[in-house]
Amino acid sequence: MNPIITQRTQLIKSAAKRLGFEYCGVSKAEFLAEEAPRLEKWLNNNMHGQMSYMQNHFDKRLDPRLLVPGAKSIVSLLLNYYPTETQTDSEAPKISKYAYGKDYHFVIKEKLNELLEYIRENIGDVDGRVFVDSAPVMDKVWAKKSGLGWIGKNSNLINKSSGSFFFIAELIIDLELEYDGAIKDYCGSCTRCIDACPTDAIIAPYVVDGSKCISYFTIELKENIPNDVKGRFDNWMFGCDVCQDVCPWNRFSKPHKEPHFQPDKELLDMTASDWQELTEDTFKRVFKDSAVKRTKFSGLKRNIDFIRNA
Repeated sequence: MNPIITQRTQLIKSAAKRLGFEYCGVSKAEFLAEEAPRLEKWLNNNMHGQMSYMQNHFDKRLDPRLLVPGAKSIVSLLLNYYPTETQTDSEAPKISKYAYGKDYHFVIKEKLNELLEYIRENIGDVDGRVFVDSAPVMDKVWAKKSGLGWIGKNSNLINKSSGSFFFIAELIIDLELEYDGAIKDYCGSCTRCIDACPTDAIIAPYVVDGSKCISYFTIELKENIPNDVKGRFDNWMFGCDVCQDVCPWNRFSKPHKEPHFQPDKELLDMTASDWQELTEDTFKRVFKDSAVKRTKFSGLKRNIDFIRNA
């Protein structure tokens, strides 16, 4: 391998670590031929439910060179969000761990822009874009191709050393780098995630019907939650961590070191009755910078009422 390319790659990986990303891997920007029929079948079977944005930009989703003309490399990054503390009242409605702190979109985008700026300052005129779960990029696939983990039976990216409580982000750049290879799948014969899913959303190993997932019902679905899933939410009011909580690889999860992801103490200490009596003022205060704002006060109240009246 060209020593200049090796040096550039190491420079980027070292900078990513300094910015707090636990893992950084690189893959070649190319058409995802293997994913194309899989994605098409998933969409044709309406497993995206009302997430119509999943149908948009089908070609761009499969070819990063349509997002960044001349793209040569995908730099995939993982940022840990596993918390030190969780909600104190075991009877309280539950929030997915990723939403405990400040909205990850803002936190990660800032880090990514800093990384891209560093690349330009130290390598030269590099064209590229930063992505964090907000554009048609198949982030788990690129992370897998970059050697950061394998995609488990619950469709989450699993890292052998640290589990799956990570945010995934990318830089797509027109710079040739040293590419990492994919690693093997270590799920083996384990089916804990499939067996534990409260709404049977994992319909087969590696296939999640998004329209049956608690995260979909509590975040994406804007109308009434269907009655046929009543009593099956396991007390989740925003998102769901069940398929990650039961995954044996998450015994290796370590608490994150990102100050922005520290949960609001008021949020963790809220009791079941506090949630039932939630007012719009409390919602705005507790979730001021949170990803939970996405479901709005009315949406969260709908979710709380749904699980309370199950």
